[in-house]
Amino acid sequence: MSDPRRTALVADDDEFFRMAARVVLTGRLGFADVTECDSFDSAMEQLGGPERRVGLALMDLAMPGMESAANLAAVRECFPDIRVAVVSASERREDILLALASGVHGYVPKRLGIGEMTQALEAILNGQIYVPSSLAQLPAASASAAPPAAEEATASLPLTPRQRDVLELIVRGQSNKEIARTLGLGEGTVKIHLAALFRNLGVANRASAAVVGARLLQGNER
Repeated sequence: MSDPRRTALVADDDEFFRMAARVVLTGRLGFADVTECDSFDSAMEQLGGPERRVGLALMDLAMPGMESAANLAAVRECFPDIRVAVVSASERREDILLALASGVHGYVPKRLGIGEMTQALEAILNGQIYVPSSLAQLPAASASAAPPAAEEATASLPLTPRQRDVLELIVRGQSNKEIARTLGLGEGTVKIHLAALFRNLGVANRASAAVVGARLLQGNER
C-alpha cells in the first residue's frame, strides 16, 4: 500500500472485538496497520501523535473515557481529515442519533457479520454515511419525534467528570501543559477535552470557559 494513511485505529475495551476488527481491516479492506486502544484517552494520544497517519478510527461508545457524544464531536473537530465511525453493541435510537449528530461518518452495530461489517466500512471509506437499517424500521411516529429530542440532548449535554476536572484547572489558570501534567494526560488528549468542554459550555475560548466555569463551580459549592 503506497497510501501513507492506510493505518486504522480501533478503540474498544473488548479485546476480542479488536482482534476481529483487525482481521476485517487488514484482510478485507487493505489497511497496512491497525493501532489498538482500550480507552478514549489512549485513542486520543494515538490520533494526536506526531505522525498523524490514521485514516480511519473506529470507536466504541462503552469504553472507558467515552462519556458522551461530545467526545465524538470533539474528535471530528480536532481531526477533520480522519474518517470516524462508531462501532457499538447498542442499537438504541437515541445513541445512534446522538452519535450521528456529533458528525461521525457512520454507526456500525457490532452484531453485523464480517461480510456486512466489511460493506459498512467500505461505504464509510468511500465517503458515505453508514446508518444501520434498524433506524429505518422504527415506527413513523417515533421517528418524527426523536430528532428534536436528540438535538435538545446534544445541546444540553452535562459535563463529564473529566471535563469538570479540566474546567477546574482552567479556572485556576493552568495551561494545557500544566493540565496534562496534573491529570496524567497527553497534551493532545487535553485539547480534545477542551474542544468538548467549549462545545458543552457554548463558548469559543478558554477565557470565556474560565468565566463560565467560575460561576458554575461557585454555584455547585453553595
